[in-house]
Amino acid sequence: MPETSSNVEFAHRIHEQGHGHAPRSPQDRLSRWIEIAEACVLAAVAIATAWSSYQAAKWDARSAEHYNRASRISVASQGKATLAGQDRLYDITTFNGWVAAEMGGQPQLAKYYERRFRPEYATAFAAWMKLDPFNAPSAPPGPIFMPNYSNANALESASLAEEATGHFEEGVRTRETGDDYVRLTVLLATVLLLIALSQRFHIRGPRVALLAVAAVLLATSVYAIATLARA
Repeated sequence: MPETSSNVEFAHRIHEQGHGHAPRSPQDRLSRWIEIAEACVLAAVAIATAWSSYQAAKWDARSAEHYNRASRISVASQGKATLAGQDRLYDITTFNGWVAAEMGGQPQLAKYYERRFRPEYATAFAAWMKLDPFNAPSAPPGPIFMPNYSNANALESASLAEEATGHFEEGVRTRETGDDYVRLTVLLATVLLLIALSQRFHIRGPRVALLAVAAVLLATSVYAIATLARA
């Protein structure tokens, strides 16, 4: 009976729909795969953004640490430079007093000045005197112009200044690495925007196109993250 057959077929369709076995069209399956792909992209973006933010914060902290060290060492270097200037002024003053006493025929006073020379200066003075400076025109003008004249404070100041420069340059380098991670978070935010826009489209063409662009940007970001230095 036709009516009975139709009722049986209708009941069978209701049974299939109730148990989730209704056949899906190719368009429905494509939409489901698009949704899965979008979910995967969003998950990857979340992980990549968290990692980039973490690395950016760590590199910024390292940069600040290097800047602080450079500042402290620079202050120490300037302090040593000040002491070196005072040492040089003392050397010149005592030498001028010695010359005045020597030329004025006051050997006792000259000996007194010699005893007041700093050890570093006394070494250069002894070497200068061996050149017979009062009779040899080729002799240097004074002990401070001798090759073996040295100033420990000046040498330490130069060493500290070089160390401070190294820390400053390292601070710049680490800051640039942190900035690279920050730029990647901006690129990942663009991926989120594209996914949000794609989900507003019910037409598959634009949706797939936006998803494809987002996937390319995500792949580029992930590659950049993989090649950047880690803190």
